[in-house]
Amino acid sequence: MNEKKPFIELRNISKRFGGVTALDDVGLSLSPGEIHCLAGQNGSGKSTLIKIISGVYRPEDGAEIFIDGELVALDPAKAIGIGIQVIYQDLSIFPGLSVAENIGLGQYCEKGRFFVDKGRLVSDAKTAMNKIGISLPLRKKVSELSIADRQLVAICRALANDARLVIMDEPTASLTRTEVKALLSVVKELKNRDIAVVFVSHRLDEVIEVAERVTVLRDGKSVGVFEASELDDKKLATYMTGLEFDMTVHDVEHHRSVLLSVEGLTRQNNYKDVSFELHRGEILGITGLLGSGRTELALSLFGKNPPDSGTIALEGKYLSLSSIRDGIYSGIGYVSEDRLTLGIVMDQSIRDNSVLTVLDRLKSSFGTIDGTKRDQLVSSSVQELSVKVSDVNLPVRTLSGGNQQKVVLAKWLATKPKVLILDSPTVGVDIAAKKGIYDIVKSLSAKGMGIIMISDEIPEVYYNCHRIITMQRGRITGEYRPTETSEQDLASRIDEV
Repeated sequence: MNEKKPFIELRNISKRFGGVTALDDVGLSLSPGEIHCLAGQNGSGKSTLIKIISGVYRPEDGAEIFIDGELVALDPAKAIGIGIQVIYQDLSIFPGLSVAENIGLGQYCEKGRFFVDKGRLVSDAKTAMNKIGISLPLRKKVSELSIADRQLVAICRALANDARLVIMDEPTASLTRTEVKALLSVVKELKNRDIAVVFVSHRLDEVIEVAERVTVLRDGKSVGVFEASELDDKKLATYMTGLEFDMTVHDVEHHRSVLLSVEGLTRQNNYKDVSFELHRGEILGITGLLGSGRTELALSLFGKNPPDSGTIALEGKYLSLSSIRDGIYSGIGYVSEDRLTLGIVMDQSIRDNSVLTVLDRLKSSFGTIDGTKRDQLVSSSVQELSVKVSDVNLPVRTLSGGNQQKVVLAKWLATKPKVLILDSPTVGVDIAAKKGIYDIVKSLSAKGMGIIMISDEIPEVYYNCHRIITMQRGRITGEYRPTETSEQDLASRIDEV
């Protein structure tokens, strides 16, 4: 527990937009060097609270904000001057500028110089990086960096501007497990320098690992402030959503027949000598770090990237998969990890997206789409998957991330697959939407469908899969049953190099 006096304290914070209450009597206090997690679903009020702390929004009358015990009224310039820095998901950095220029931008713009002292720019950038023990190529353009390194540039810019509080909004959403570990180490280094951190995340394991205290918001209200040591995944998920979560591990009957058999599958530079079986009604997890070959393997099973050697058999029949069409007609569906570009057409309607994979099956004898068949199929899918939509003719971009993912599932379930491959099925969706997707997957499994779930989120595969395969550098390195191993042991296997 951090016993220091608060750097910032918020009391009775409310915010309304028209007739909508975004925040209702919320409080928050942060001490120097405290890592405080802000947890909640989309729409819970997290973003509104962040914008009040950073001076973008003014709270309703009756609210009080104290900095070092002094009552203040914040605006963006004053917040920055006090040392409040926000790193949003888009990072707000300039890809065309160098690392050093991005780190020093706030300082030098503020001083209004006509000429930039490039030597000092580089020196100050090095100083900021040294504070958190990192090294980046200072003259390299930010556009050439990975997302993880861009995060570090944003953190260094905050340090160069004398940050006392750094707010990080979903900083790990686009990072691999290895990059997440590195980022969390940097966050802990900020703590060591007495800089307070507000860490916003949907990933429950990260919340519990990095935070000292956790404020949970739900529907604009504070559910409570908790010591991180008191929480586990189930408690936090329940506080965030008000729902009960099944956090038990599952097994499948060993006598179930083999549905998919893979033997000696190899594709140069992707994976080598991969063999496994998938049984009817089984959810098989495949996990590994970026570059492990997990997605490349999935694409071969689907027909997109044919293997160089090895065999794939479905229900005892050997398949020759040389195209996506082959995969679909063989009874294999694939939900891509990149929902926004490969899963849905954002400007097309929910209705049209739901039937993209079966247009040929919906043709009438005149060669046009049979509207009655299509509408019946869409109506059935929306109902079965509990897609929250007022009108299926609306563009799919109007839906939340979770409902967009359900539309992707509807598209593939329309093909009536025997095997469904899910690559990072809940990326970018909040905890309640994740539960909805997991419930759908388990329902499909109960009906006998074979599911392959690919993910680098250990809790995702651990609590939803009957069996888990680990991959490293294109090879299978282990096979585990959640009933026979722990979540921590599985994570350690993934991180081994």
